[in-house]
Amino acid sequence: MDEKLLEIMCCPETHQPLAKAGTELIDDLNQRIQAGTLVDRVDEKVTESIDGGLIREDGNILFPIRQDIPVMLIDQGIPLGQ
Repeated sequence: MDEKLLEIMCCPETHQPLAKAGTELIDDLNQRIQAGTLVDRVDEKVTESIDGGLIREDGNILFPIRQDIPVMLIDQGIPLGQ
């Protein structure tokens, strides 16, 4: 993802800045997706693996990246405290 684009992006809900998620977190989330235990903000199971993610500044929500496109829909954010 382009660094300049990341600088201007923010959380669509709180407008907090976003940061790229580390590989270890993405690997962990993908394992949980495969196990069928990861849900999004509206308690729907996440079924598609993710290529990356953008974490909200407070560390509570991750917005998934699939095929180099960030999914910035509030309902599809993944709570990280699960």
